[in-house]
Amino acid sequence: MFNFKREHLKKIDYWLVLCIFALVGIGMLAISSATSYSGDIDILRSQFLFFIAGLGLMVLAMSIDYHLLGEWYLPIYILMNIVLIAVFFLGKNVNGATRWIQVGPMTIQPSEFAKIGCILCTAKMLEKYNDKINSIPSLLIIGLFHFVPFILVNRQPNLSTSLVILGILVIQLFISKLDFKVMLTTVGIGTLVLGIALAYIIGNPNQKLLPDYQRNRIVTKIQGGDNLAENYQTNQSVHAIGSGGLEGKGLYQGAISQLNYLPESHNDFIVAIIAEEFGFIGILIVLGIILFMIARGLWIAHAAPDNFGRFIIAGYMGMIAMQTFVNMGVVTSLLPNTGLPLPFISYGGSSLWANMIGIGLVLNVGMRKEKSMF
Repeated sequence: MFNFKREHLKKIDYWLVLCIFALVGIGMLAISSATSYSGDIDILRSQFLFFIAGLGLMVLAMSIDYHLLGEWYLPIYILMNIVLIAVFFLGKNVNGATRWIQVGPMTIQPSEFAKIGCILCTAKMLEKYNDKINSIPSLLIIGLFHFVPFILVNRQPNLSTSLVILGILVIQLFISKLDFKVMLTTVGIGTLVLGIALAYIIGNPNQKLLPDYQRNRIVTKIQGGDNLAENYQTNQSVHAIGSGGLEGKGLYQGAISQLNYLPESHNDFIVAIIAEEFGFIGILIVLGIILFMIARGLWIAHAAPDNFGRFIIAGYMGMIAMQTFVNMGVVTSLLPNTGLPLPFISYGGSSLWANMIGIGLVLNVGMRKEKSMF
């Protein structure tokens, strides 16, 4: 089961590992500042313990040959969907959304792990059908396979995460043998359907496609207005980013952290803390590390021994890119407010653990690459 040989240790991509430590370290500094006003260090301590446990999960994901995991993709897929279904019956409701399951003293968000499950399972499906990917039956099978977790997450409701799950499929299809014409046609049809659905949602206050709070966020962003309740967090975030300037005010010197102007800023709005206290330079450093990590991952994919490994890495790195874009788009008021954390930086055990498993899978593929890299 475990295939962790000495030669594999020599092939571990330590640049990727260094990126993870850097991002988590920056996140902990920002979380420390975001929660310092209360004098309570429990959140920071929890994030540190989440990271230590996450390192164990990363090593575990590295140790089990990803080909073996691929052989077990159906049981993994079934278990993933069973847990997502269990959320509706055993889940904890917070602010109208049921996304969490209480496990002893901990609260787990299964949709975070579902993203990694979708990356692995869909990668195996694409490898299986890659040579006949341009046939309608193959595309329907893959689409339905991916649609089940998508709809289960969407109905929690968790629109942003379900869209990330959909995006993972699109990215993995992009590097498959899918014909470019088929790809363009699919994108065109998808864009048309999305446009019609968006027009219906905006123009019909009684629509049933989205919960009212999600519709209000979209309408407020597109049509503008003075909805203080919907715009409060984003407005505070934009003010914080602007006040940080080029170099920032310094650690523990930001108004939104020290005066708690932005509630729960250690979660999805952690970028506002970084921007105010470390400035534009701090944000560039964060983006630079993330972009380097993505580029490094794609380089590993280029040398992967098979398509299964390439699909895994493309799906995971695509997920990191999407979540980074959406998270930063929200805090800068480019996009409607969503609930997507910034990978490795935002507070949260489920998100951090899922990402540590994901990076473990990338390292797993990299340890079995065909040629050496710098």
